[in-house]
Amino acid sequence: MLSLRGLSFLVVDDNRYMRNLLRGILAAFGTKDVREAGDGADAFKELRHYCPDIIISDNYMSPLDGIEFTRMLRTSRDSPAPMVPVIMVTGYTDLHNVVAARDAGVHEFLAKPVSAHALYGRIHNVLTKPRPFVKVGSYFGPCRRRRHHANRDGRQERRVAQCDLVDPGPIGPFLVEGLHQ
Repeated sequence: MLSLRGLSFLVVDDNRYMRNLLRGILAAFGTKDVREAGDGADAFKELRHYCPDIIISDNYMSPLDGIEFTRMLRTSRDSPAPMVPVIMVTGYTDLHNVVAARDAGVHEFLAKPVSAHALYGRIHNVLTKPRPFVKVGSYFGPCRRRRHHANRDGRQERRVAQCDLVDPGPIGPFLVEGLHQ
């Protein structure tokens, strides 16, 4: 089991009980350096004088939610820590929220209710399978591709994307199928 003793965390959640639960789980992992914030705005202020190794954030908070906080963390000119890994822990796990979190620059996504085993798994992934940071258009954050294929250079994915942008009519499915062979 990977030791988390020397790591520092910032837990961001508007629910005090959830912050206490996450703090307790992290303490059980041996982590001693855990700070808390009640929303994204407070978390951004906290980052001015504290740089954690990992941020664990809820999504729906006010005045600044987890997705906006992550986007601000990644892209704001005055962001003190744009490359800190973010694990989003939320009860809202529909596709829209997962995609929005990914597109904001979240590393890992975890559904509530949280188990110690699941949280450890996400932390383990962040530490042992780091994803390179990329700047593509307005996006800056961890590479959104989960799987990297050694024998691919990206041309095939671009061709598929180009086919998706054009309405190929009734032969469209055959074009895309041919690209995957």
